[in-house]
This record gives sequence, structure tokens and C-alpha cells, in this order.
Amino acid sequence: MKRKLLSALLCASMVAVMAVGCGSSNTADTSADTATTEEAADTAEDAAADTEAADTEAADTTSSEGGRVFGYTCMDGTNPFFVALEGAIREVVEGNGDTLISMDPANDSNTQVNQIEDMISRGVQVMFVNPVDADGIIPALDMLKQAEIPMFGFDTEVGDMSYLVSYAGSDNYNAGYVCGEDLAKKVPEGGDILVLDCPTMQSITDRTNGFLDAIEESGVTFNIVGEQDAQGNQQIANEKATDLLTAHPDVVAIFGGNDPTALGAYTAADAAGVSPMIYGVDGSPDVKALLKDTMMEGTGAQSPITIGKTIAETAYQWLNGEEVESYIPIETFLVTADNVDEYGTDGWQ
Repeated sequence: MKRKLLSALLCASMVAVMAVGCGSSNTADTSADTATTEEAADTAEDAAADTEAADTEAADTTSSEGGRVFGYTCMDGTNPFFVALEGAIREVVEGNGDTLISMDPANDSNTQVNQIEDMISRGVQVMFVNPVDADGIIPALDMLKQAEIPMFGFDTEVGDMSYLVSYAGSDNYNAGYVCGEDLAKKVPEGGDILVLDCPTMQSITDRTNGFLDAIEESGVTFNIVGEQDAQGNQQIANEKATDLLTAHPDVVAIFGGNDPTALGAYTAADAAGVSPMIYGVDGSPDVKALLKDTMMEGTGAQSPITIGKTIAETAYQWLNGEEVESYIPIETFLVTADNVDEYGTDGWQ
């Protein structure tokens, strides 16, 4: 049952992504595309709730039979990046005969704290953690520590890394840096740019800092004429970018802190009839598919599959009494039209 429900979740998430990808290239159907995307997102959320219920039922059974129960939380369970990452962790956990309970706080820090407390009451023995807010999650980490539940972080650092046994994540600073480096090379005359970030998400903050440092170090004069918090969300990014482009239609580039943000900016620019160079971070299939012959210029690529597999295997190594690294960096690199064929557009690298 759980596998069927998980399949439903993955399919629903793919439907949401496909709806957005198709809509971003057709300005006449923006409203219809938004409605379709929202409906698909609702379906994904319903499937996620069903999966959580199935996981809980399985966890009760597994616990009584002596298997381990792992907990999982990430900032946004409908983001395709985290769908792939959770799937990699689940494969390792279930491959070892154990159970994974996944919960999605939908980018709400208070919800995340409450869900972690709920998972503690359900008997999780190991926790995989990705915070909505680096500091906002600390009360939940205190509860996990008090319950003597080991914590393993991934993708985004928590406010106090001493809570974690180990952390695996992309070199987020470099993922933004390579985008800024590329922009400076391609636009040596400089110009006005927009930045869509998210101050509460440390991973996006690191990427934004890398991007800004790269353009500053290049010596090329770029002026940030608009900077908005897009919360790492495609719909919010579309709204923010629409407002910013209305005020600044002549910008030469937009940097989005993740690929959903970049896709939101892409849709807004397409609707406005302008074509700035747009950069994102993730290396998602949707963005890679747009790198040729569109304003989507590049993405600082990372591998959610590698991150998920690495942190899950690290958890088992630690549980088996082995020494593990406290911080495990995962390589990031730039994907553009020049090298996208090396990585393909039908999946994550």
C-alpha cells in the first residue's frame, strides 16, 4: 500500500512540474496554467498526507517487529528536488528492512516543529533533518536531543550544527558563485539585475552570497535594482518577479536562489515580453530542458540523489559503530546550454 501511495505522490509531483514547465512558455494561458498547477499541487499534498498515514501504520508494525523507524522532514516536500532526495533516502532505509516516516511542513517553521514532536511520539529512532528556518527548528532539535534521537542533516544547515551527528549537503556558495562568474563573462558591459532570495533559508542565502561575491570579484559593474524574498517558491517568485519587472523592464539578468524560483521568474519575464538572462540553482530537469534557445541561461547544479544516498548511508555507518565525518560536502557545478547534453534533461544528475 505504501509503495502505491508513494508512487501517487511522485506522479502528482511530476504532474505539478510538467504543468508549470508547459505554462511557462505560453503567455496567453497564464491563468489556466496557474490553476492547473495549483490543482496538481493540491493532489500532491493529498498524496503526501496519505503517504504519511501509510508510513505511520507501517512504522507501528515495524516497531513491534523490531525494525528501526526513521523520521524525515524537509522544508518543502512538493519541491521536485526534495521528492528525488527523499526517494534516495527511502531506498536506502527500506533496502535495510527499516521504515521511513516522511512529513512535509510546507515551508512553515511552526508546522515543522510540531510534526517533529509528533514523530517523536510515534517512536522514530533516527531523524533526517532539513530546516524550514535554520534557527526556528532549534526547539525541535532540543526535543530530539532530549529523547536521545540522533539527527542527520541534509541540504540546508541548522542554526547550531552541534546537534547533528553528520551533515551532507551541496556546496551552496559555489553553486551561486558559478552562476555569477558565468554572468560576468557573458555580460562584460554590466547592467541592472534582480535577485530573488530567501533570507530564512540558509542554503539560498549561501547561494545568493556566492553569486554576489562572484560578480563583485569580476570587476564588472552590476547594479542590484530589485531584491525580493521569494521563499524558494515558484508561484511567489512569479508574483515578485512580475512586480520587479514592471518597475525594471530593462534588467540584463535575474538570479533565483533555487530552480523553482528561477522558473517563476522565467514565467513572469515571458509574460512581460522581456528576456533577461535567468539563473537558478538545483540542476532540475525542468530548467535543464529550457537552457537551449530560451532566456534560461544556467543553473548551479547539485545532486539530490547523491545527497540523499550519502546521508542515509552515513546514518547506517554510524549506527553500526563506525566513525563518520561531521560535514560531507557534495560537489556543485554549472550547467548551461553548452554542456547540458552531458547531463540530460529527463532526470537529476
